[in-house]
Amino acid sequence: MRRFIQKKSKEHPSWVTPYVKEYAGLFLLIIILSLLSAGCAAAMMYTAGALISKAALRPENILMIYVPIVLVRTFGFGKGVIQYAERLLSHSTILKVLGRMRVRMYQTIEPHVLTVRRSISTGRVLGLLAEDIERLQNLYLRALLPLCSSILIFGVGIVALGMYDVKFALLLGCFVGFLAFIIPCIALFSTMKRRQEWKDRRSRSYQELTDAVLGLTDWVMSGQSRLFIEKFKRTQQASARINHYLRRYDWRLNWFVYSLSGLVIICMTLWAGTFAEAGKLDVVWIAAFGLIAFPLMDTLLRTSNAIMELPEYRRSIERIKQMEQDANMVAQEMKYQVTADEIKPFDNMASVMLELQEVGFRYPDTKEWAVRQVNLQIPQGKKVAILGRSGSGKSTLLQLIQGSILSSEGSVLINGVTAQANQNRLFSFLNQSPYLFDTSVANNIRLACPDADDKQIHQVIQMVGLDRLIDSLPQGIHTSMQEAGSRFSGGERQRIALARVLLQDRPIVLLDEPTVGLDPITEKKLIDTILDLLKDRSLVWVTHHLTGLEQMDEIIFMEDGFVKMRGSHQTLMANERYRNLYELDHFSYLL
Repeated sequence: MRRFIQKKSKEHPSWVTPYVKEYAGLFLLIIILSLLSAGCAAAMMYTAGALISKAALRPENILMIYVPIVLVRTFGFGKGVIQYAERLLSHSTILKVLGRMRVRMYQTIEPHVLTVRRSISTGRVLGLLAEDIERLQNLYLRALLPLCSSILIFGVGIVALGMYDVKFALLLGCFVGFLAFIIPCIALFSTMKRRQEWKDRRSRSYQELTDAVLGLTDWVMSGQSRLFIEKFKRTQQASARINHYLRRYDWRLNWFVYSLSGLVIICMTLWAGTFAEAGKLDVVWIAAFGLIAFPLMDTLLRTSNAIMELPEYRRSIERIKQMEQDANMVAQEMKYQVTADEIKPFDNMASVMLELQEVGFRYPDTKEWAVRQVNLQIPQGKKVAILGRSGSGKSTLLQLIQGSILSSEGSVLINGVTAQANQNRLFSFLNQSPYLFDTSVANNIRLACPDADDKQIHQVIQMVGLDRLIDSLPQGIHTSMQEAGSRFSGGERQRIALARVLLQDRPIVLLDEPTVGLDPITEKKLIDTILDLLKDRSLVWVTHHLTGLEQMDEIIFMEDGFVKMRGSHQTLMANERYRNLYELDHFSYLL
């Protein structure tokens, strides 16, 4: 099974190539604009050199240098306009790519969220979303696009110079190519290990700190907070030492390369002077050929920074692909193999009948049953709550319903069919820690439906009761939520996640203790909102609180994998055990 999964994981599409192909036209336009911008800068300096030389010869009339003056102004203005357009288009395109990446990662994790959360640390997920995916925008802005532009400018410049002197153009091309491309590659390979070590240390520090903050109470209660702080300081100091070394190395490299680039300017000037002395060039163009090297060399030498940063992008891509593989592997390893005959599509998505018949599940390599002999019918619109203490089997039952794991015995049927194909598009999820990105409110909600417009976003925000809050923000729905949604309170984050569920518009909603950590008043308001907005959808709610159960159609109490009690709230209130739990839970809320 593992070998099969690894083979499938290699077939996952790249995190770079598909987006380059999809936005190839825009990327090509960006490169052309970059070439035009560099061309305007070069033309401005070239014309300025000729203008200075002509002015030094004291022309008889100002009209003799009027055209070069106008051209210098035109090229200078054109450079600014084209450069602004290039940056505006490049950032707009990269934001589109970044949005597609976020949607892809969300859609990878969300179908397996019940299983993945128990196997992949929250710190690792947040580190991936906050650092690696965000960093990939620089792969385009600071690496791929500048490299393509520099190679194109390099080629055009050498060809243009070759029209005057082929031998000199080839010699200069070799020297500039060595400065702009070869030296950075040599420097990169010489520091590769240190760069990878620094990147790995920084990533681990982020994950450890995130998990530590999320488990801060446990650290304090165990009296180990000082130990963690000291360990974290040592890790940060080691990382800082490596970073300091790399910064000094990069500074020295840039100083060396830019110093040698002065030779290019000197060579161009001497060559132009020799050409003029031979009568092949007017003397007024000597300064023009010397000055034109400044903007061109500045553009070409930016490639050194792009090349030096390539390993960081590669490591980010590897981590993202590894997360994608792990998410699918974790989910797949929980399943038993399904034959092709058992995989059938669903015909009716509007009305879904979910049925469990004598369902049981036993984890691999264990003798104990996590769930056993569960029978359940959930027609469209029915609300079911699953209660039980930790380890009672309620979360496993939720995974069986969702299809993250396949039953060891019995059947899970949807519209009378045992099926895994298309099953994920039946379910929406709302859990205690929804994945939220460091991007706008609208983009976080739009993950559920990438084609949704702002009007639809406003509608679901109003439905969840956040319209006044969102409207009061500096940029409304386009205000950043900050990392992990830290701009908002716990209840507000859950309402944003609920808006995402509403926009997804799927027939079955699974709630995995979405109110954990909220105060009683906020919890009750959120439960009332959820039940009101999802009244037409099937609802399966795993919880250990009894608040809001009065509104459920059926309540299932699990213990040791078996259903011990079931019925409506009114029916179960006649059971002394349930009544005591209900009264105890409500009494604790009053304290």
